[in-house]
Amino acid sequence: MALQVYNTLTRKKELFEPIHQGRVGIYVCGPTVYGPTHIGHAKSYVSFDVIVRYLRYIYGERNVLYVQNLTDVGHILDSGEDRVLKGARRDRVQPMEVVERYTRSYFQDMDALRVQRPNISPRASAHIIEQIELIKQLLARGHAYAVDGNVYFSVQSDPDYGKLSGQKIAMLQDAVRIEADPKKRHPADFHLWRKAAPEHILRWPSPWGEGYPGWHVECSVMSTKYLGQPFDIHGGGLENRFPHHESEIAQSECAYDVPFAKYWLHNNMVTQRGEEMHRSAGNAFDLQDLFKQHEPLVIRFFILGSHYRSPLDFDEEALAAAKSGLERLHTGVRAVRNRMASSARDGGLDDAWEQKIAQTRAKFVAEMDDDFNTATAIAVLFEFTKDVNTLLAGGTPSLLTLQAIDGLYRELGEQILGIIPDSVGQDEGAGLGKPLVEMLLTARQDLRNAKQYALADRIRDDLAKLGVIVEDGPNGSTWRLA
Repeated sequence: MALQVYNTLTRKKELFEPIHQGRVGIYVCGPTVYGPTHIGHAKSYVSFDVIVRYLRYIYGERNVLYVQNLTDVGHILDSGEDRVLKGARRDRVQPMEVVERYTRSYFQDMDALRVQRPNISPRASAHIIEQIELIKQLLARGHAYAVDGNVYFSVQSDPDYGKLSGQKIAMLQDAVRIEADPKKRHPADFHLWRKAAPEHILRWPSPWGEGYPGWHVECSVMSTKYLGQPFDIHGGGLENRFPHHESEIAQSECAYDVPFAKYWLHNNMVTQRGEEMHRSAGNAFDLQDLFKQHEPLVIRFFILGSHYRSPLDFDEEALAAAKSGLERLHTGVRAVRNRMASSARDGGLDDAWEQKIAQTRAKFVAEMDDDFNTATAIAVLFEFTKDVNTLLAGGTPSLLTLQAIDGLYRELGEQILGIIPDSVGQDEGAGLGKPLVEMLLTARQDLRNAKQYALADRIRDDLAKLGVIVEDGPNGSTWRLA
């Protein structure tokens, strides 16, 4: 089975075929950096992190170019207020100080969630010239008009406007949420360029006077500058499908008469008791606050426990269940790695386990090929871990078999899902190193040979208190970390 993705543009699952064979370009709408990162951001960027990881697993690390923008100007609230300026007034600092503060905070939070950084993170404010050029092109082609220092895109000039969201131009009167603008020819026309008020600090010179770009135009410019037009995948939150993504398509395709993006992937939102989370509603949890109560890796695992296109209902009980599930998985991985550290058995890879590893990989890939179904892919890892635990409890597998099992955990659980770091199984057991444990076991065996069983048992019991479990068998003693 090859990779199938649900394309919002066509409203169906499709075979994923890159525009340029063997290479993939993906653009994901990044955050507006005016406030702390919250759980909604985590849902989106953890989801797309795994999508990018899986594409790199298929096509190779260097053959997937991931671009994710940073919006630092032009994202206007329904009230007509710029989000960055709102943040600056709230924090009583300069707008660019707000941008720098929350950009650093965003990347720190994503690093904690083990989200790999994009190849390119362009800023809207660094691409003003390109945005002005796109607006000029739309004006020249009759898809835009200028009024009193503002430039608007004319939705009526694009017969395809609404094809992503299903909105029809005749219906858009009700879809426009902000107060009617008398300068517009149609209520759904949107800003390409905004005239700056005298007190507006974020402003640039343009052919239409000093101002700043509209929110939608930045993503059209930054995506195609680095990925070309058309490019393979445009991703983002479902809440941005209209008007943001719809407007991106319209202005990009009207400017150049070629498709904008081939596949559109949208992650669903975080909810609480079934209601959508929004910062404006006061029910969005900041990640820094959550990290004080929950390990970031638990939050990542919690997010991946549902499909990226499904809503994620957030509550403490669900997070506790995620913590328990992740620990069960890590316990199996830890047992394998500890047994590897103490294994002395030579021999090749067990045939039955070689087959089981191949079957598990195939099952996992089949689930990921089904529109990146991380929830069922994780279930495959749990099934595998159950068999691994049975193996470790009932026998002494060869070192090569243990290494192959660990290799699969690293490949599927870490390379693709990012939930099994190298640190699992390392530096545990009260800091006891392998040489010291082996020395104590040798001394214990000498005591047993001398029939000093009480002293030998005392060493075993003391090691157990330090997290080292000693197991006696017909071929001698082995140890593992609890």
